[in-house]
Amino acid sequence: MLPIDLASKFDLIDDHWHPRVVASLNGQDVKIAKVQGDFVWHAHDDEDELFFVFKGELTMHFRDRTERVRQGDMIVVPRGVEHKPCAEEETWIVLFEPQAIDHTGGVDSPHRRTTLQRI
Repeated sequence: MLPIDLASKFDLIDDHWHPRVVASLNGQDVKIAKVQGDFVWHAHDDEDELFFVFKGELTMHFRDRTERVRQGDMIVVPRGVEHKPCAEEETWIVLFEPQAIDHTGGVDSPHRRTTLQRI
């Protein structure tokens, strides 16, 4: 039960779209990632996702609209909803997701990681 300094954890990351686990609770992982550019269109059939923008700005594309998620804002993507996160500039995000989630929704992509590092 120690505080986690997220800024210092982000300093350990030097790539994009590869989440790291910083904490776990109740079957959920708290992950952080630096993102820039486009991710892949995907959905999670059984899991909701929460994106919190720690630094920068994220654009969340949905098939019927686009939402801007600014620093200090968060957005929840419900299970089954197809989405594509994008960031023009490097953006730091915090994710709350079930531990068993595949972060690309099973879409084969260079961004896909099947094992995540805990930092």
